[in-house]
Amino acid sequence: MKKFLIVGLGNIGPKYENTRHNIGFKIVDHLAHTEALTWETVKLGDITTYKKKGRTFILLKPSTYMNLSGKAVKYWLEKEKIPQENLLVVTDDLNLPFGTLRIKTKGSDGGHNGLKDIQNVLQTTKYNRFRFGISDAFSKGRQVDYVLGEWTEEEKAKLQERLDKSIEVIPAFGLAGINNTMNTFNGK
Repeated sequence: MKKFLIVGLGNIGPKYENTRHNIGFKIVDHLAHTEALTWETVKLGDITTYKKKGRTFILLKPSTYMNLSGKAVKYWLEKEKIPQENLLVVTDDLNLPFGTLRIKTKGSDGGHNGLKDIQNVLQTTKYNRFRFGISDAFSKGRQVDYVLGEWTEEEKAKLQERLDKSIEVIPAFGLAGINNTMNTFNGK
């Protein structure tokens, strides 16, 4: 059985629950809720398992806080003996318009501290990432407040549909492969 590690990035605790920076948590939570999966608190995070067509998707929400996500990613890749090419990191992206999806096989951290830590710990920029656009609608010097801020009413109205589309990416990644998933979802 082929295994995949799907890591939703976010910060733990109710203070961060509905912030833009926690969209990684929100996407894996939405998949878990849709499939009636139960989260279990384990070493370095919360985990649940989703099975589809002979594939096992281990969903992980690291409890290390965003900026130290690499430790949890590395631990679970090694513990579950999952090859790095079967890793998908789900995160927010300021450089994409709200709700835009972009899947990539490598790249820079784009100033994202969670991705920066994963790259440092894994010693590579070659790992799959699924970026969800949160836009850059903030004034100069207000980036931290913006990413740690909650969704606007307009964004909230569109979020459900975007979450529904986003959770299609995860099984596609395991079943159709990264290239087909990029072709199907990028820019959607």
